Amino acid sequence: MASPLSVSSVALLTLVAFILANSLLARAGDPDITSDFLVPDNINASTINGTFFTNTGFRGIFGTIVPKLTITKATKTEFPALDGQSVSFAVVQYPAGSVNPPHVHPRSAELLFVLKGSLDVGFVDTTNKLFTQTLQENDMFVFPKGLVHFQFNSDPNSAATAIAAFGSVNAGTASLPTTLFSTNIDDDVLAESFKTDVPTILKIKAGLAPPA
Repeated sequence: MASPLSVSSVALLTLVAFILANSLLARAGDPDITSDFLVPDNINASTINGTFFTNTGFRGIFGTIVPKLTITKATKTEFPALDGQSVSFAVVQYPAGSVNPPHVHPRSAELLFVLKGSLDVGFVDTTNKLFTQTLQENDMFVFPKGLVHFQFNSDPNSAATAIAAFGSVNAGTASLPTTLFSTNIDDDVLAESFKTDVPTILKIKAGLAPPA
């Protein structure tokens, strides 16, 4: 019979497990950088000034009327100075009665701040429990990393605006309706998965197709 582990052995194994777990968590986010900031290859580092660290992409969008859900982003694509800084930003404009459909951000949590109007929001955890809340102006809500979530402006008369912050330069977005019904997943697979028939799947796909 094997001898039981000593207290010191258990402590050592616990320490190793803790180090490994934290190592995996560290690799799950944006990689650390070894300089103050990163400069794209197509820019001469000696010419960098305050302009490089400035983004003006949100000028003029507040107070504008948009015909459909509009998301204006500041990721490393739109704002190269963010590369390596593990942060990005978006402004989401919701016309009356509009919805940001169920989606996930695989690389970051999302912190949502309601700037104008109200929003019904929610997410589903890995036990399929739904958490919902109605947010008013100046309220904040966090959507945990990688979980399915949504926002809905249920007001039929007033628009809403929110600011979203992410702990990644590229949080990524996978919209469930688009991912499931606007790709090449076989219709029979979708019909079986949703316990329906192919004509119903085709009707859903037609509804998601962009206008001609």
